[in-house]
Amino acid sequence: MSALRRKLGDEYQVVSTSASGGGLPPPRAAPRGKRQRFVDKNGRCNVQHGNLGGETSRYLSDLFTTLVDLKWRWNLFIFILTYTVAWLFMASMWWVIAYMRGDLNKAHDDSYTPCVANVYNFPSAFLFFIETEATIGYGYRYITDKCPEGIILFLFQSILGSIVDAFLIGCMFIKMSQPKKRAETLMFSEHAAISMRDGKLTLMFRVGNLRNSHMVSAQIRCKLLKSRQTPEGEFLPLDQLELDVGFSTGADQLFLVSPLTICHVIDAKSPFYDLSQRSMQTEQFEIVVILEGIVETTGMTCQARTSYTEDEVLWGHRFFPVISLEEGFFKVDYSQFHATFEVPTPPYSVKEQEEMLLMSSPLIAPAVSNSKERNNSVECLDGLDEVGTKLPSKLQKITGREDFPKKLLRMSSTTSEKAYSMGDLPMKLQRISSVPGNSEEKLVSKTTKMMSDPMSQSVADLPPKLQKLSGGGRMEGNLPPKLRKMNSDRFT
Repeated sequence: MSALRRKLGDEYQVVSTSASGGGLPPPRAAPRGKRQRFVDKNGRCNVQHGNLGGETSRYLSDLFTTLVDLKWRWNLFIFILTYTVAWLFMASMWWVIAYMRGDLNKAHDDSYTPCVANVYNFPSAFLFFIETEATIGYGYRYITDKCPEGIILFLFQSILGSIVDAFLIGCMFIKMSQPKKRAETLMFSEHAAISMRDGKLTLMFRVGNLRNSHMVSAQIRCKLLKSRQTPEGEFLPLDQLELDVGFSTGADQLFLVSPLTICHVIDAKSPFYDLSQRSMQTEQFEIVVILEGIVETTGMTCQARTSYTEDEVLWGHRFFPVISLEEGFFKVDYSQFHATFEVPTPPYSVKEQEEMLLMSSPLIAPAVSNSKERNNSVECLDGLDEVGTKLPSKLQKITGREDFPKKLLRMSSTTSEKAYSMGDLPMKLQRISSVPGNSEEKLVSKTTKMMSDPMSQSVADLPPKLQKLSGGGRMEGNLPPKLRKMNSDRFT
Protein backbone atom coordinates (compact mmCIF):
# COMPACT_ATOMS: atom_id res chain seq x y z
CA MET A 1 0.00 0.00 0.00
CA SER A 2 1.22 3.46 -0.82
CA ALA A 3 -0.09 6.55 0.96
CA LEU A 4 -0.70 9.76 -0.91
CA ARG A 5 -0.79 12.89 1.25
CA ARG A 6 -2.31 15.96 -0.21
CA LYS A 7 -3.65 19.27 1.00
CA LEU A 8 -7.02 20.54 -0.03
CA GLY A 9 -7.66 23.99 1.39
CA ASP A 10 -6.24 24.07 4.91
CA GLU A 11 -7.33 20.49 5.60
CA TYR A 12 -4.85 17.64 5.22
CA GLN A 13 -5.86 14.08 4.54
CA VAL A 14 -4.20 10.76 3.71
CA VAL A 15 -5.58 8.69 0.85
CA SER A 16 -4.42 5.08 0.41
CA THR A 17 -4.32 3.34 -2.96
CA SER A 18 -3.56 -0.27 -3.73
CA ALA A 19 -0.43 -1.25 -5.58
CA SER A 20 -2.46 -2.67 -8.44
CA GLY A 21 -3.96 0.76 -9.18
CA GLY A 22 -7.39 2.21 -8.71
CA GLY A 23 -8.86 5.67 -8.86
CA LEU A 24 -8.45 8.19 -6.12
CA PRO A 25 -11.67 8.98 -4.27
CA PRO A 26 -12.86 12.57 -4.42
CA PRO A 27 -11.57 14.76 -1.59
CA ARG A 28 -13.62 15.67 1.45
CA ALA A 29 -15.11 19.12 1.48
CA ALA A 30 -13.03 21.42 3.63
CA PRO A 31 -14.80 23.25 6.44
CA ARG A 32 -16.30 26.57 5.46
CA GLY A 33 -14.20 28.46 7.97
CA LYS A 34 -10.93 27.10 6.57
CA ARG A 35 -11.50 27.81 2.90
CA GLN A 36 -8.15 28.17 1.13
CA ARG A 37 -8.16 30.53 -1.83
CA PHE A 38 -6.08 30.02 -4.94
CA VAL A 39 -6.15 33.77 -5.74
CA ASP A 40 -6.62 36.38 -3.03
CA LYS A 41 -9.06 39.25 -3.37
CA ASN A 42 -6.14 41.59 -4.11
CA GLY A 43 -4.99 39.35 -6.98
CA ARG A 44 -2.03 37.65 -5.30
CA CYS A 45 -1.71 33.97 -6.18
CA ASN A 46 -1.23 31.64 -3.20
CA VAL A 47 1.28 29.35 -4.89
CA GLN A 48 4.74 28.51 -3.59
CA HIS A 49 7.28 26.56 -5.61
CA GLY A 50 9.26 23.99 -3.66
CA ASN A 51 11.70 21.11 -4.20
CA LEU A 52 13.16 22.71 -7.31
CA GLY A 53 16.45 20.85 -6.93
CA GLY A 54 18.86 21.81 -9.69
CA GLU A 55 16.30 24.01 -11.42
CA THR A 56 17.28 27.04 -9.30
CA SER A 57 20.07 27.82 -11.78
CA ARG A 58 17.38 28.90 -14.25
CA TYR A 59 16.78 32.00 -12.12
CA LEU A 60 20.40 33.09 -12.59
CA SER A 61 20.18 32.66 -16.35
CA ASP A 62 17.51 35.40 -16.34
CA LEU A 63 19.08 37.57 -13.67
CA PHE A 64 17.46 40.83 -14.77
CA THR A 65 13.91 39.46 -14.48
CA THR A 66 14.83 37.83 -11.17
CA LEU A 67 15.94 41.19 -9.76
CA VAL A 68 12.80 42.94 -11.04
CA ASP A 69 10.57 40.31 -9.44
CA LEU A 70 12.22 40.68 -6.04
CA LYS A 71 10.63 42.72 -3.31
CA TRP A 72 11.67 46.30 -2.85
CA ARG A 73 13.73 45.70 0.29
CA TRP A 74 15.85 43.12 -1.51
CA ASN A 75 16.24 45.38 -4.54
CA LEU A 76 17.49 48.25 -2.39
CA PHE A 77 19.86 45.95 -0.51
CA ILE A 78 21.37 44.58 -3.75
CA PHE A 79 21.58 48.10 -5.21
CA ILE A 80 23.53 49.49 -2.25
CA LEU A 81 25.67 46.39 -1.84
CA THR A 82 26.71 46.30 -5.53
CA TYR A 83 27.78 49.93 -5.63
CA THR A 84 29.64 49.66 -2.30
CA VAL A 85 31.60 46.59 -3.38
CA ALA A 86 32.41 48.11 -6.79
CA TRP A 87 33.63 51.36 -5.25
CA LEU A 88 35.78 49.62 -2.63
CA PHE A 89 37.28 47.31 -5.25
CA MET A 90 38.24 50.11 -7.65
CA ALA A 91 39.59 52.28 -4.81
CA SER A 92 41.75 49.35 -3.73
CA MET A 93 43.13 49.00 -7.27
CA TRP A 94 44.22 52.67 -7.30
CA TRP A 95 45.79 52.29 -3.86
CA VAL A 96 47.71 49.16 -5.01
CA ILE A 97 49.13 51.03 -8.01
CA ALA A 98 50.26 53.90 -5.79
CA TYR A 99 51.78 51.47 -3.29
CA MET A 100 53.69 49.47 -5.94
CA ARG A 101 55.12 52.62 -7.54
CA GLY A 102 56.14 54.07 -4.15
CA ASP A 103 53.92 57.12 -4.52
CA LEU A 104 52.77 56.83 -0.91
CA ASN A 105 56.29 57.48 0.43
CA LYS A 106 57.10 60.33 -2.01
CA ALA A 107 53.81 62.09 -1.87
CA HIS A 108 55.25 65.34 -0.48
CA ASP A 109 58.28 65.41 -2.82
CA ASP A 110 57.70 68.21 -5.31
CA SER A 111 60.34 66.90 -7.74
CA TYR A 112 58.63 63.48 -8.01
CA THR A 113 55.80 62.82 -10.50
CA PRO A 114 53.38 60.23 -9.04
CA CYS A 115 50.81 58.16 -10.94
CA VAL A 116 47.93 60.03 -9.30
CA ALA A 117 48.65 63.39 -7.80
CA ASN A 118 47.80 63.96 -4.13
CA VAL A 119 47.01 60.32 -3.33
CA TYR A 120 48.70 59.57 0.00
CA ASN A 121 46.64 56.70 1.47
CA PHE A 122 43.54 54.57 0.93
CA PRO A 123 40.97 57.30 1.80
CA SER A 124 42.56 59.63 -0.74
CA ALA A 125 42.52 56.81 -3.35
CA PHE A 126 38.82 56.20 -2.57
CA LEU A 127 38.03 59.90 -2.97
CA PHE A 128 39.86 59.97 -6.31
CA PHE A 129 37.77 57.03 -7.57
CA ILE A 130 34.47 58.65 -6.47
CA GLU A 131 35.42 61.98 -8.09
CA THR A 132 36.32 60.21 -11.31
CA GLU A 133 33.32 57.83 -11.39
CA ALA A 134 30.79 60.52 -10.56
CA THR A 135 32.55 62.98 -12.95
CA ILE A 136 32.85 65.51 -10.15
CA GLY A 137 36.52 66.32 -10.78
CA TYR A 138 37.57 68.81 -8.12
CA GLY A 139 40.94 69.26 -9.85
CA TYR A 140 43.05 68.40 -6.82
CA ARG A 141 43.61 64.70 -7.68
CA TYR A 142 44.38 63.70 -11.27
CA ILE A 143 46.23 61.11 -13.38
CA THR A 144 49.62 62.05 -14.80
CA ASP A 145 51.11 60.95 -18.11
CA LYS A 146 53.91 59.03 -16.35
CA CYS A 147 51.57 56.16 -15.35
CA PRO A 148 50.44 53.85 -18.24
CA GLU A 149 48.99 51.32 -15.81
CA GLY A 150 46.83 54.06 -14.32
CA ILE A 151 45.50 54.92 -17.79
CA ILE A 152 44.53 51.27 -18.42
CA LEU A 153 42.83 51.06 -15.01
CA PHE A 154 40.93 54.26 -15.75
CA LEU A 155 39.52 52.77 -18.99
CA PHE A 156 38.50 49.59 -17.19
CA GLN A 157 36.84 51.66 -14.46
CA SER A 158 34.78 53.60 -17.03
CA ILE A 159 33.55 50.42 -18.77
CA LEU A 160 32.73 48.61 -15.53
CA GLY A 161 30.95 51.64 -14.11
CA SER A 162 28.78 51.99 -17.22
CA ILE A 163 27.75 48.32 -17.05
CA VAL A 164 26.86 48.49 -13.36
CA ASP A 165 24.91 51.72 -13.83
CA ALA A 166 22.95 50.38 -16.78
CA PHE A 167 22.07 47.15 -15.01
CA LEU A 168 21.08 48.48 -11.61
CA ILE A 169 19.52 51.78 -12.65
CA GLY A 170 17.62 50.02 -15.45
CA CYS A 171 16.36 47.42 -13.00
CA MET A 172 15.17 50.09 -10.59
CA PHE A 173 13.52 52.07 -13.36
CA ILE A 174 11.62 49.04 -14.68
CA LYS A 175 10.49 48.13 -11.19
CA MET A 176 9.26 51.66 -10.46
CA SER A 177 7.41 51.91 -13.78
CA GLN A 178 5.64 48.57 -13.45
CA PRO A 179 1.86 49.02 -13.85
CA LYS A 180 1.06 46.87 -10.82
CA LYS A 181 0.03 49.90 -8.81
CA ARG A 182 -2.33 50.90 -11.63
CA ALA A 183 -4.33 47.81 -10.72
CA GLU A 184 -4.97 49.36 -7.30
CA THR A 185 -7.39 51.80 -8.93
CA LEU A 186 -9.32 49.02 -10.70
CA MET A 187 -12.19 47.80 -8.52
CA PHE A 188 -14.09 44.54 -8.37
CA SER A 189 -17.28 43.97 -6.42
CA GLU A 190 -16.90 42.09 -3.17
CA HIS A 191 -19.58 39.57 -4.12
CA ALA A 192 -20.92 37.97 -7.28
CA ALA A 193 -24.66 37.54 -7.79
CA ILE A 194 -26.91 35.03 -9.55
CA SER A 195 -30.35 36.16 -10.72
CA MET A 196 -32.55 36.31 -13.79
CA ARG A 197 -31.62 38.72 -16.58
CA ASP A 198 -33.43 38.78 -19.93
CA GLY A 199 -35.25 35.59 -18.94
CA LYS A 200 -32.02 33.64 -18.34
CA LEU A 201 -30.23 32.66 -15.15
CA THR A 202 -27.07 34.79 -15.09
CA LEU A 203 -23.93 35.05 -12.97
CA MET A 204 -22.94 38.71 -12.53
CA PHE A 205 -20.17 40.77 -10.92
CA ARG A 206 -19.09 44.39 -11.25
CA VAL A 207 -15.84 46.11 -12.30
CA GLY A 208 -14.91 49.79 -12.14
CA ASN A 209 -12.09 52.24 -12.90
CA LEU A 210 -11.35 54.97 -10.37
CA ARG A 211 -9.05 57.01 -12.61
CA ASN A 212 -10.06 59.35 -15.40
CA SER A 213 -7.38 57.86 -17.65
CA HIS A 214 -8.79 54.99 -19.69
CA MET A 215 -7.72 51.39 -20.00
CA VAL A 216 -7.09 50.90 -23.72
CA SER A 217 -8.24 47.56 -25.21
CA ALA A 218 -9.58 46.37 -21.86
CA GLN A 219 -10.55 42.70 -21.91
CA ILE A 220 -11.94 40.48 -19.17
CA ARG A 221 -11.71 36.71 -18.73
CA CYS A 222 -13.07 34.29 -16.14
CA LYS A 223 -11.79 30.90 -15.02
CA LEU A 224 -13.59 28.37 -12.87
CA LEU A 225 -11.31 26.40 -10.54
CA LYS A 226 -12.93 23.23 -9.30
CA SER A 227 -11.66 19.83 -8.24
CA ARG A 228 -13.10 16.88 -10.10
CA GLN A 229 -12.46 13.22 -10.86
CA THR A 230 -12.39 11.85 -14.39
CA PRO A 231 -14.25 8.66 -15.39
CA GLU A 232 -10.85 6.94 -15.51
CA GLY A 233 -10.27 7.71 -11.82
CA GLU A 234 -7.79 10.57 -12.26
CA PHE A 235 -8.20 13.30 -9.64
CA LEU A 236 -7.73 16.88 -10.88
CA PRO A 237 -7.28 19.11 -7.81
CA LEU A 238 -7.57 22.49 -9.60
CA ASP A 239 -9.19 21.92 -12.95
CA GLN A 240 -9.56 25.16 -14.92
CA LEU A 241 -12.71 25.74 -16.96
CA GLU A 242 -13.49 28.77 -19.08
CA LEU A 243 -16.54 30.88 -18.25
CA ASP A 244 -17.95 32.65 -21.28
CA VAL A 245 -18.46 36.34 -20.50
CA GLY A 246 -19.23 37.40 -24.07
CA PHE A 247 -16.31 36.13 -26.13
CA SER A 248 -18.54 35.15 -29.05
CA THR A 249 -20.44 38.46 -29.03
CA GLY A 250 -17.53 40.78 -28.19
CA ALA A 251 -18.98 41.70 -24.80
CA ASP A 252 -15.64 40.81 -23.17
CA GLN A 253 -14.09 43.91 -24.80
CA LEU A 254 -14.80 46.66 -22.28
CA PHE A 255 -15.14 50.43 -22.57
CA LEU A 256 -14.30 50.96 -18.93
CA VAL A 257 -15.13 54.61 -18.24
CA SER A 258 -17.85 53.77 -15.69
CA PRO A 259 -18.68 50.68 -13.61
CA LEU A 260 -19.85 47.74 -15.72
CA THR A 261 -21.69 44.58 -14.76
CA ILE A 262 -20.09 41.50 -16.33
CA CYS A 263 -22.53 38.68 -17.11
CA HIS A 264 -22.12 34.96 -17.66
CA VAL A 265 -25.28 33.33 -18.99
CA ILE A 266 -25.84 29.91 -17.41
CA ASP A 267 -26.95 27.52 -20.16
CA ALA A 268 -26.27 23.97 -21.30
CA LYS A 269 -22.65 24.89 -22.20
CA SER A 270 -21.93 26.53 -18.84
CA PRO A 271 -20.12 24.66 -16.04
CA PHE A 272 -22.93 25.91 -13.75
CA TYR A 273 -25.62 24.13 -15.79
CA ASP A 274 -26.61 21.89 -12.85
CA LEU A 275 -25.89 24.43 -10.07
CA SER A 276 -28.89 25.22 -7.88
CA GLN A 277 -29.34 27.18 -4.66
CA ARG A 278 -29.32 23.96 -2.66
CA SER A 279 -26.30 22.40 -4.37
CA MET A 280 -24.29 25.60 -3.91
CA GLN A 281 -24.29 24.94 -0.15
CA THR A 282 -22.14 21.83 -0.68
CA GLU A 283 -20.16 22.84 -3.78
CA GLN A 284 -16.57 24.05 -3.63
CA PHE A 285 -15.32 26.23 -6.46
CA GLU A 286 -13.50 29.48 -7.12
CA ILE A 287 -14.12 31.96 -9.92
CA VAL A 288 -10.94 33.80 -10.96
CA VAL A 289 -11.50 37.10 -12.79
CA ILE A 290 -8.69 38.58 -14.92
CA LEU A 291 -8.92 42.13 -16.30
CA GLU A 292 -6.24 43.17 -18.79
CA GLY A 293 -5.62 46.39 -20.64
CA ILE A 294 -3.07 48.98 -21.72
CA VAL A 295 -2.43 51.94 -19.43
CA GLU A 296 -3.18 55.05 -21.45
CA THR A 297 -0.49 57.22 -19.85
CA THR A 298 2.45 54.77 -20.07
CA GLY A 299 1.43 52.34 -22.84
CA MET A 300 2.28 49.35 -20.64
CA THR A 301 0.05 46.33 -20.18
CA CYS A 302 -1.73 46.12 -16.84
CA GLN A 303 -3.49 43.12 -15.31
CA ALA A 304 -5.82 43.10 -12.33
CA ARG A 305 -7.11 39.91 -10.71
CA THR A 306 -9.57 38.84 -8.06
CA SER A 307 -11.60 35.76 -7.18
CA TYR A 308 -14.97 34.71 -5.79
CA THR A 309 -15.48 31.56 -3.75
CA GLU A 310 -18.83 29.80 -3.38
CA ASP A 311 -19.46 31.75 -0.15
CA GLU A 312 -19.16 35.03 -2.05
CA VAL A 313 -21.75 34.17 -4.71
CA LEU A 314 -25.19 35.47 -3.66
CA TRP A 315 -28.17 33.59 -5.08
CA GLY A 316 -31.16 35.76 -5.95
CA HIS A 317 -29.39 39.13 -5.70
CA ARG A 318 -28.86 42.04 -8.06
CA PHE A 319 -26.53 45.06 -7.95
CA PHE A 320 -27.75 48.53 -7.12
CA PRO A 321 -27.48 51.07 -9.96
CA VAL A 322 -24.61 53.51 -9.43
CA ILE A 323 -24.94 55.88 -12.43
CA SER A 324 -27.25 58.88 -12.30
CA LEU A 325 -27.80 61.69 -14.77
CA GLU A 326 -26.92 65.12 -13.40
CA GLU A 327 -26.99 68.46 -15.13
CA GLY A 328 -24.58 68.10 -18.03
CA PHE A 329 -22.77 64.94 -16.89
CA PHE A 330 -23.19 61.42 -15.50
CA LYS A 331 -22.36 60.86 -11.85
CA VAL A 332 -21.06 57.58 -10.45
CA ASP A 333 -21.86 56.83 -6.81
CA TYR A 334 -19.16 54.43 -5.62
CA SER A 335 -20.80 54.10 -2.21
CA GLN A 336 -23.27 51.66 -3.83
CA PHE A 337 -20.62 49.84 -5.87
CA HIS A 338 -20.68 46.68 -3.73
CA ALA A 339 -24.34 46.89 -2.64
CA THR A 340 -26.88 44.27 -3.74
CA PHE A 341 -30.56 43.63 -3.10
CA GLU A 342 -32.71 40.51 -3.28
CA VAL A 343 -34.89 39.75 -6.30
CA PRO A 344 -37.25 36.82 -7.00
CA THR A 345 -35.15 34.02 -8.48
CA PRO A 346 -36.06 30.34 -8.91
CA PRO A 347 -33.95 28.16 -6.62
CA TYR A 348 -33.55 25.47 -9.28
CA SER A 349 -30.70 24.93 -11.67
CA VAL A 350 -31.09 25.53 -15.39
CA LYS A 351 -31.07 21.79 -15.96
CA GLU A 352 -33.90 21.26 -13.46
CA GLN A 353 -35.89 24.15 -14.96
CA GLU A 354 -35.62 22.66 -18.44
CA GLU A 355 -36.71 19.25 -17.19
CA MET A 356 -39.73 20.70 -15.38
CA LEU A 357 -40.66 22.74 -18.45
CA LEU A 358 -40.40 19.64 -20.60
CA MET A 359 -42.61 17.61 -18.26
CA SER A 360 -45.29 20.30 -18.14
CA SER A 361 -45.30 20.91 -21.91
CA PRO A 362 -48.56 19.88 -23.76
CA LEU A 363 -46.51 18.55 -26.66
CA ILE A 364 -45.60 15.42 -24.74
CA ALA A 365 -49.12 13.88 -24.91
CA PRO A 366 -49.25 13.90 -28.74
CA ALA A 367 -45.79 12.38 -28.85
CA VAL A 368 -46.89 9.55 -26.53
CA SER A 369 -50.10 8.90 -28.47
CA ASN A 370 -48.24 8.96 -31.77
CA SER A 371 -45.88 6.32 -30.47
CA LYS A 372 -48.82 4.12 -29.43
CA GLU A 373 -50.41 4.53 -32.85
CA ARG A 374 -47.17 3.50 -34.51
CA ASN A 375 -47.10 0.35 -32.36
CA ASN A 376 -50.67 -0.48 -33.43
CA SER A 377 -49.68 0.00 -37.06
CA VAL A 378 -46.81 -2.44 -36.63
CA GLU A 379 -49.15 -5.00 -35.06
CA CYS A 380 -51.57 -4.52 -37.96
CA LEU A 381 -48.81 -5.09 -40.48
CA ASP A 382 -47.77 -8.27 -38.68
CA GLY A 383 -51.43 -9.50 -38.77
CA LEU A 384 -51.68 -8.83 -42.48
CA ASP A 385 -48.47 -10.76 -43.07
CA GLU A 386 -50.00 -13.78 -41.36
CA VAL A 387 -53.22 -13.51 -43.45
CA GLY A 388 -51.22 -13.19 -46.65
CA THR A 389 -49.36 -16.38 -45.91
CA LYS A 390 -52.63 -18.28 -45.31
CA LEU A 391 -54.03 -17.46 -48.81
CA PRO A 392 -53.48 -19.93 -51.66
CA SER A 393 -50.51 -19.36 -53.89
CA LYS A 394 -52.73 -18.61 -56.90
CA LEU A 395 -54.55 -15.90 -54.97
CA GLN A 396 -51.24 -14.46 -53.83
CA LYS A 397 -50.15 -14.23 -57.47
CA ILE A 398 -53.38 -12.57 -58.59
CA THR A 399 -53.35 -9.99 -55.83
CA GLY A 400 -49.99 -8.85 -57.13
CA ARG A 401 -47.39 -7.25 -54.87
CA GLU A 402 -47.04 -8.81 -51.45
CA ASP A 403 -45.88 -5.61 -49.79
CA PHE A 404 -48.93 -3.64 -50.89
CA PRO A 405 -50.83 -3.83 -47.57
CA LYS A 406 -47.73 -2.73 -45.68
CA LYS A 407 -47.19 0.34 -47.83
CA LEU A 408 -50.85 1.17 -47.76
CA LEU A 409 -51.06 1.02 -43.98
CA ARG A 410 -47.83 2.96 -43.62
CA MET A 411 -49.27 5.75 -45.77
CA SER A 412 -52.54 5.76 -43.88
CA SER A 413 -50.80 5.85 -40.50
CA THR A 414 -48.67 8.78 -41.67
CA THR A 415 -51.73 10.74 -42.71
CA SER A 416 -53.46 10.01 -39.41
CA GLU A 417 -50.38 11.18 -37.48
CA LYS A 418 -50.32 14.38 -39.51
CA ALA A 419 -54.01 14.93 -38.93
CA TYR A 420 -53.51 14.41 -35.19
CA SER A 421 -50.55 16.76 -35.02
CA MET A 422 -52.57 19.45 -36.84
CA GLY A 423 -54.96 19.51 -33.91
CA ASP A 424 -52.15 20.74 -31.65
CA LEU A 425 -51.27 23.64 -33.93
CA PRO A 426 -52.55 27.18 -33.32
CA MET A 427 -55.86 28.18 -34.96
CA LYS A 428 -54.14 30.27 -37.60
CA LEU A 429 -51.97 27.34 -38.73
CA GLN A 430 -54.94 24.97 -38.69
CA ARG A 431 -56.84 27.39 -40.93
CA ILE A 432 -53.93 27.46 -43.35
CA SER A 433 -53.64 23.68 -43.40
CA SER A 434 -57.42 23.23 -43.91
CA VAL A 435 -57.50 25.15 -47.21
CA PRO A 436 -59.03 23.06 -50.05
CA GLY A 437 -56.48 21.45 -52.28
CA ASN A 438 -54.13 20.82 -49.42
CA SER A 439 -51.46 18.23 -50.00
CA GLU A 440 -52.63 16.11 -47.05
CA GLU A 441 -56.19 15.83 -48.42
CA LYS A 442 -54.80 14.86 -51.80
CA LEU A 443 -52.67 12.22 -50.14
CA VAL A 444 -55.67 10.78 -48.23
CA SER A 445 -57.88 10.64 -51.35
CA LYS A 446 -55.11 9.10 -53.38
CA THR A 447 -54.50 6.50 -50.68
CA THR A 448 -58.23 5.63 -50.51
CA LYS A 449 -58.39 5.25 -54.27
CA MET A 450 -55.31 3.06 -54.32
CA MET A 451 -56.87 0.96 -51.56
CA SER A 452 -60.25 0.45 -53.24
CA ASP A 453 -59.39 0.03 -56.91
CA PRO A 454 -56.68 -2.66 -56.86
CA MET A 455 -58.42 -4.69 -54.16
CA SER A 456 -61.83 -4.78 -55.87
CA GLN A 457 -60.29 -5.33 -59.28
CA SER A 458 -58.12 -8.20 -58.12
CA VAL A 459 -60.97 -9.96 -56.29
CA ALA A 460 -63.31 -9.56 -59.29
CA ASP A 461 -60.82 -11.41 -61.45
CA LEU A 462 -60.84 -14.45 -59.16
CA PRO A 463 -62.77 -17.64 -59.99
CA PRO A 464 -66.16 -18.02 -58.26
CA LYS A 465 -64.83 -20.63 -55.86
CA LEU A 466 -62.01 -18.33 -54.77
CA GLN A 467 -64.41 -15.38 -54.56
CA LYS A 468 -66.51 -17.40 -52.13
CA LEU A 469 -63.38 -18.29 -50.24
CA SER A 470 -62.49 -14.63 -49.99
CA GLY A 471 -65.91 -13.82 -48.52
CA GLY A 472 -67.83 -12.38 -51.44
CA GLY A 473 -65.09 -10.13 -52.76
CA ARG A 474 -63.73 -8.95 -49.37
CA MET A 475 -60.50 -10.27 -47.95
CA GLU A 476 -61.43 -8.98 -44.53
CA GLY A 477 -63.88 -11.85 -43.98
CA ASN A 478 -61.07 -14.22 -43.08
CA LEU A 479 -59.31 -11.73 -40.81
CA PRO A 480 -59.60 -11.83 -37.02
CA PRO A 481 -62.30 -9.54 -35.57
CA LYS A 482 -59.77 -7.24 -33.87
CA LEU A 483 -57.76 -6.79 -37.10
CA ARG A 484 -60.93 -6.36 -39.19
CA LYS A 485 -62.20 -3.61 -36.87
CA MET A 486 -58.80 -1.89 -36.96
CA ASN A 487 -58.72 -1.94 -40.77
CA SER A 488 -62.29 -0.65 -41.06
CA ASP A 489 -61.38 2.27 -38.74
CA ARG A 490 -58.37 3.14 -40.82
CA PHE A 491 -59.94 2.86 -44.25
CA THR A 492 -63.16 4.81 -43.43
